[in-house]
Amino acid sequence: MPSHGSLSKAGKVRSVTPKLEARERHSSPPRVDNRSSYHKRFELSRDSGQYTPGKRRRKKRR
Repeated sequence: MPSHGSLSKAGKVRSVTPKLEARERHSSPPRVDNRSSYHKRFELSRDSGQYTPGKRRRKKRR
């Protein structure tokens, strides 16, 4: 089975790359996330998930 490039070069770049320290990250409190999703779903009446063309024109069946 042919490989892309020689296997003798595998894993060389990662060992040479300088190590960067991870920056501090903070997560927002759940209250903020819930408020933004409420605003998006109910006040703006948007559906969750990825954008699909033509979906806005369809009516929801209940």
